[in-house]
Amino acid sequence: MNGIEQRRPGELITYYDDATGERAGLTAAELGEWTAATAALLIAECGLRPGGRAGVLLPPHWQTAVVLLGAWSAGLEVSFRGWSTAGLIGSGPALDVTFVERRRVDNWLDEVPPAPHRFVLGLAKDGAAAHDVPDDYRDFLPAVRAHLGAEPPVGRAGNEAAAIPDGTTFGEYGATAAGIAQSRGITRGDRVLIETGASEEPLIWLLAPLTAGASIVLCANLDRSRLDDRVDAEGVTRLF
Repeated sequence: MNGIEQRRPGELITYYDDATGERAGLTAAELGEWTAATAALLIAECGLRPGGRAGVLLPPHWQTAVVLLGAWSAGLEVSFRGWSTAGLIGSGPALDVTFVERRRVDNWLDEVPPAPHRFVLGLAKDGAAAHDVPDDYRDFLPAVRAHLGAEPPVGRAGNEAAAIPDGTTFGEYGATAAGIAQSRGITRGDRVLIETGASEEPLIWLLAPLTAGASIVLCANLDRSRLDDRVDAEGVTRLF
């Protein structure tokens, strides 16, 4: 993670929040390290197995990318609902793990489905830990940092395993992401600017660019008066 205000060479995901002034960037190696650490947390510490179910109630964010990629690397089926619990309550088999944004937990305590493992994320500037972690929750960042340096999981789930609750397999999900990238003209080496408010669907803001071999500039609360300068500063080649 990086809090500087200009691009580092090799950043794969760059996150801006123009409301807070945050800028964070992860290279491919750093994203891989955080992804492996998340998978290790879920597998080695939580004891989850391929086919387990994760509920992710987080907005598009670099930490959300880490959670999603880590859960999929662990072979979990992921139900992603952004800022809404709709579709999680009473939907199918019980969840094994949930990830929730801290500032919304108090409003959701009665709505977040029960799960043996619950993590809260502060999504704070500079990767600060969450404050006032509710009972029965763990702070995700300290928990995952304990696993940094873990080896990536091998063979956790095949292409025919379900990636999301409707039964879409990992292979089908990846093909859909590739199709979206192709339809938008995104190719290897592109640097794609994506406004978080445009879509909370990970196929759009995360998987389509990554599948195509592109890098991502993810912008929350985008100040459009700064758009041209950001495009120049970040070497953006595509606006999603």
